[in-house]
Amino acid sequence: MELLKEIAHISGKPGLYRILKPTRTGVIVETIDEKKGRTVVGANARVSVLKEISVYSDSEEGSKPLPDIFAAIREKHGEKVEIDAKNASETELRDFLGEVFPEFDREKVYASDIRKMISWYNLLSAYLPEVFEVKEENTEEEKAA
Repeated sequence: MELLKEIAHISGKPGLYRILKPTRTGVIVETIDEKKGRTVVGANARVSVLKEISVYSDSEEGSKPLPDIFAAIREKHGEKVEIDAKNASETELRDFLGEVFPEFDREKVYASDIRKMISWYNLLSAYLPEVFEVKEENTEEEKAA
């Protein structure tokens, strides 16, 4: 999930983007889809890196990182979430998130947030599956240490 530090959502634009490199006026990004379109996003755009996004919870920590939720979704649903995020009811969406993250804060997490999570997960799974690969080298290094 280290690759998520290169993946971002840009407010006001659909989909996800891979951050390629900075420029003097912003950053060059590439769409995560079959087109792989590149564009420059200005410095005043709201860019949210997925690795830094958290979801509100009722637990003591107060939130859970999005990569952990994606890992739980991968474990329960495999490569694709079959729920139609655009047409699913609020109850279906909340039941889905409750299945993978039971302690999410039902007052602070909106149905639109869950829709985004599902669509982002499916996008990443389809066009950037290496995001979900667990690096075994790190695990072996940690064991040795």
